[in-house]
Amino acid sequence: MGKIEISFCVPVFAAASPYYEIIDYPSIRAAVLECERLGYSSVWAPDHLILGQGNSILEGWTTLSALASITEKMRLGTLVLCNAHRYPSLVAKMAATLDVISGGRFTCGIGAGWYENELVSYGLPWDESAALRIRKMEEAIQVMKRMWTQDRASYEGKYYRIREAVCEPKPLQKPHPPIWIGGGGERLLLKAVAKYADGWNIPAVTPENYGHKLEVLEKHCLEVGRDFGEIEKTLENRILISQDKNEIKRVVNWLESFYVRVFPGIPATLRPHEKLGELYIIGNLEECTQKIGEYVDAGVEHLTLYFLDFPSLKSVRLLAEEVMPSL
Repeated sequence: MGKIEISFCVPVFAAASPYYEIIDYPSIRAAVLECERLGYSSVWAPDHLILGQGNSILEGWTTLSALASITEKMRLGTLVLCNAHRYPSLVAKMAATLDVISGGRFTCGIGAGWYENELVSYGLPWDESAALRIRKMEEAIQVMKRMWTQDRASYEGKYYRIREAVCEPKPLQKPHPPIWIGGGGERLLLKAVAKYADGWNIPAVTPENYGHKLEVLEKHCLEVGRDFGEIEKTLENRILISQDKNEIKRVVNWLESFYVRVFPGIPATLRPHEKLGELYIIGNLEECTQKIGEYVDAGVEHLTLYFLDFPSLKSVRLLAEEVMPSL
């Protein structure tokens, strides 16, 4: 099997797995510490304000700040920030601070946003047009890069403006923390990846679909004069390693109602259309290892994983001890 990084996604919202219904920070803390001991490369938190059972969720920035203080080696990242939640100059300041307090371990994942109910309920701006949301995200990235690299940053765009904005102390990472863009839109989103991103992440798709989108991304890179090899190719997925067929069946049945029961606000166009038991990495150790290999063959360089048996650490340990050594 080829080389691939494996990372842990923090289940900060209630009912992120069929095994728990309330948010339990001590369990999150214990899982992250065990992941660091086992050699997982990074830990990621989503950026939502309402989500999960009863819309109960821990805020992502705050959670990552807490985890920065208990970890030493793992990188910390947002998967991914909703651009509409904060003005980009504020994001730049927050990111610089987290990079400083973590010793230069922050990766800034950002996306155009999709959850209308969340934004409207919090009184935040919602744009119906996905194209407009992507254009705003592109401007936001330019604002952040200037804040991170210039002594007094100014920017006059169509959607965002800053004037001699000071961001001190600067991030420890130079020229700035890596920027990942999340999403799979082939015409505009992947073109934004080609222009601005150090990494690209997409929620679970099949290996075949992932390979297709990489071909689209490579074409965009050629068009804008970007080296395709500079961009880290990543995938967010869910995983359960179990020898118990009955357990696997229970989890797959739970997943079938997952998007209706827990994510009622997800537009139909963003919901998985494949069988979830096949889309996610679910099965015994051999089957999961084979599925990871298929993603590696499709071009995935970094897997960011939600563990479906959390708060149990069984799958976390099996993956680290039985699969990761070969990666």
